[in-house]
Amino acid sequence: MSRAFTREDDARDAVLPRPVSPLPPGARNYFTPAGAQRLRAELARLTETERPRLIAAAAEEGGRGADAKEELQRVENRLAYLQQSLATAEIAAPPTPPHEVVRFGATVTVRDQKGEESNYRIVGVDEADFSRNEVSWLSPIARTLLNARLGQSVPFKSPGGQSTLQITGIRYD
Repeated sequence: MSRAFTREDDARDAVLPRPVSPLPPGARNYFTPAGAQRLRAELARLTETERPRLIAAAAEEGGRGADAKEELQRVENRLAYLQQSLATAEIAAPPTPPHEVVRFGATVTVRDQKGEESNYRIVGVDEADFSRNEVSWLSPIARTLLNARLGQSVPFKSPGGQSTLQITGIRYD
């Protein structure tokens, strides 16, 4: 059926799909302590501030508009996702010193073949944020770095081609 034969309100009342966990089946849902705390804070903010504000806005709009209802549905979906994620979370404590091997939660400094240095923090799937150089433990770069030793050079295949990364620093925050 063509969109020309549907009411605009029908499209607005559509239920947004719930986000699905990016974890492969059977994988553990690891978190750093800081990452779990950030998600708990987001859950509290959405529950205590955003949801009540949107419920009030939806009641104010009544049946006329669907903007607040749509935003409320997004918040409800995010809340459900956060609750499920935190319910299955396994908080991984940082390993004890010395820090000579890359493990979950490490911030790893690497030097590429051009001499440029980069930092990557290996975190849980739900706390990964590339803008903060936080990569999921399931990502290709993290899989390359995990279990490598300080000073070791590891091969890394990126979309730009094959390279070698030397591990120049490992720290745990």
